[in-house]
Amino acid sequence: MRHFAKVLSAAVILVAALSQAASADTLDKIKSAGVIRIAIDLSVPPWAFKDENLNPTGSEVDAAKLLASDLGVKMEIVSTNGANRIPFLLSNRTDVVMSALSITDERKKLIAFSLPYAGATTYVAAPKSMDIKTFADLSGKRIAVTRGTTNDADLTAAAPRDAEIIRFEDEATTMTSVVSNQVDLVAQVPILVELINKKNPAKNLEPKLPLRTAPMGVGMRKEDAELKQWVDAWVKTNIANGKLQEIFKKFQGTDLPKEVVTASQ
Repeated sequence: MRHFAKVLSAAVILVAALSQAASADTLDKIKSAGVIRIAIDLSVPPWAFKDENLNPTGSEVDAAKLLASDLGVKMEIVSTNGANRIPFLLSNRTDVVMSALSITDERKKLIAFSLPYAGATTYVAAPKSMDIKTFADLSGKRIAVTRGTTNDADLTAAAPRDAEIIRFEDEATTMTSVVSNQVDLVAQVPILVELINKKNPAKNLEPKLPLRTAPMGVGMRKEDAELKQWVDAWVKTNIANGKLQEIFKKFQGTDLPKEVVTASQ
């Protein structure tokens, strides 16, 4: 029995040592390689998209560039979508995720998050002429949402059983479905609702039902403790100097939510 206890104790110590080494190695490997791989969904303007010259841009892209620059390495964008952001991270296809990734209790079971550096309030949006005041009013309605997002989870939890939730694989396809009149309602942030209206003014959408105000963090693997410590310090520094607020307002056209600033000071 004593022998077994010694073996078990040694195994625990070994696992702890390996875990600590792994967490240190990720940050060290990034610095040694001179590159940080950042998962970003480039189909979600103004968070991340391609400009007229097909260059990546948006608030997430600029925040990611700032992170890479402050770390002293180059940024490599790993193209992703709402559903595969976390699987890409867990399978080591990317080092971090910066892709409008809301901090939720469910996601915390799988990955670690930095302090919040961005955030947004999401809504169910519908034509102004449509009388929707409660989630019960979604009965029998078809609502577009992007699969695997917090919008998907929140809408699924709140909508009545006979509402038809139409899930698409990325934000661009979700928005196209509404612009092209395939679906009339959508779960989305106000700025993307405005973009839908610009592309199809006849939609005349407006936010009807709030889903949540969600802080967003840099997603990392749980074992990457050294990297998380560095990223948390990076968020604090760039909230304090106002750089993250400037990036957010430049692309989002509004101030960074106060909850985000307060949580990251």
